Amino acid sequence: MVTTMDTPWHWRFFSRSSEKSRLKATRTRADQGDAEAQFALGLEYVTAKGRLQDMAQGAYWYRKAAEQNHPLAQFNLGLMHANGEGLPQDDAEAARWIRKAAQQGDAGAQFNLGMRYHRASVWGLQLDALEPKIEAYKWLQLAGAQGYKGSVEACERVSLGMTREEVAEGRQRAAAFVAGKPVAAEAQ
Repeated sequence: MVTTMDTPWHWRFFSRSSEKSRLKATRTRADQGDAEAQFALGLEYVTAKGRLQDMAQGAYWYRKAAEQNHPLAQFNLGLMHANGEGLPQDDAEAARWIRKAAQQGDAGAQFNLGMRYHRASVWGLQLDALEPKIEAYKWLQLAGAQGYKGSVEACERVSLGMTREEVAEGRQRAAAFVAGKPVAAEAQ
């Protein structure tokens, strides 16, 4: 709230108290197991400014919501694991939470997972899929279909290193995912 000489002093007072009551209500709902409130509380802690920011508390509340299948909480928790923010850096945990969010249709998680598979294919790393290029293509295509920025271009770059058969397999896997029928490389 911007205060000026035209803004009565009591508006500033009530603005702060309404913010505190909103946070208190969110905390109560989060304590009662409301996944959306848990996510909101995690977001409050992670995005707070200065000393109010508490990454560990943010991760705690994201985990609570993520365990209830909140896709954005899963994605954010995965990113926190990947970056070591508020908890130890753990790429396996990061991938696990990001994959869960991607499987629920979160476009950001699908893009991130696609890029992880792409890096694995370029660097010769073995992830959970035998064909990381195909999985990269699938996840990037799914993110692109939702309009996630950069996904279409990334999918095109990935396809440059693939055979026609691999691209066709990637498209088939994306279509199977959309239809709700995961294929073998995705089943875990």
